Amino acid sequence: MKKFFIGLLMYIIFIVLYFLQADFFSWFTIAGISPNIFVIFILFIGLFTDNKFSLILALLTGITLDLIGGRTLGVTAILFMLIAIAARYFDKNFSKENKFSIIIMVVGMTIGFEVINYFLNVVILEISAEIMAFLKILSIEILYNVLLTIILYRLILKLGSLLEGQFRQKNILTRYF
Repeated sequence: MKKFFIGLLMYIIFIVLYFLQADFFSWFTIAGISPNIFVIFILFIGLFTDNKFSLILALLTGITLDLIGGRTLGVTAILFMLIAIAARYFDKNFSKENKFSIIIMVVGMTIGFEVINYFLNVVILEISAEIMAFLKILSIEILYNVLLTIILYRLILKLGSLLEGQFRQKNILTRYF
């Protein structure tokens, strides 16, 4: 039951992040480009919670974004689920306490998300591919996501350790008990 309420709280945080993305960051763009804070959100959920929880939250947030403003239903949900799976891999093989490794994760996930999303939009929606414009947008979005990660790193680490305590506690009774 506690995990359900944590999931509900995470979904409410997602809604707040949506309004931040849609309203607040539309005022603070770099060359007309805003960050993709959902990639950072799903990455950190995947890093600090268990696999099933992060996949369900990634699916729900992705479908919500697709319903609100997406052109193709399910693409964002699948990409968010891939980010959650990659985050579990990163959690097992890299340190979350190292700021540099977190920045590399954010850069990799932003590149992966945007490249696959762009490719699928070109294929599914049959739009023309403008590689140079896409690379400009991608580089600015990476820069913006890295700046946000650096600014919010301590807060995310504290909230993440609280989440990790709820999702990964080991309830093992020793034989000496």
